[in-house]
Amino acid sequence: MTPSPTDKVMTVGQLAARSGVAVTALHFYESKGLIHSTRSSGNQRRYPREALRRVAVIKMAQRLGIPLATIHDALKTLPIGRAPTAADWQRLSEQWRQDLTLRIDKLLMLRDQLDGCIGCGCLSLQSCPLRNCDDQLGVQGPGPQLLEPGADPAL
Repeated sequence: MTPSPTDKVMTVGQLAARSGVAVTALHFYESKGLIHSTRSSGNQRRYPREALRRVAVIKMAQRLGIPLATIHDALKTLPIGRAPTAADWQRLSEQWRQDLTLRIDKLLMLRDQLDGCIGCGCLSLQSCPLRNCDDQLGVQGPGPQLLEPGADPAL
């Protein structure tokens, strides 16, 4: 059943259908405090209509690689009882922009250094910035210390 525009609440099935998010994911979001529901007299979940917009914010943030804990903190800054607005999204996206820029810069640096690591095999050389920055594992012996823990170096 599709809610009418005058409905103030949605069932979990209606929210799932409208948002494209599985019921189990909605239950998970609720268990993490990302969305909230009330209970009907029959103890069924009822979500306010603004939960639909909150789910959209959660999904977009996840697509950007924002951790759920960070999404949770951001959603706590939104007023309860109304859907997030474009201004709310602008404020949230500004908070996340610097972190995203730093992650993009780090990924670009790793991408540009990747060719130097392909084929080396040991992943513990002093020059390997990808797996063993500053050769912290070199004191444990030669070879791929993290890939073969406890392996006999004589083999």
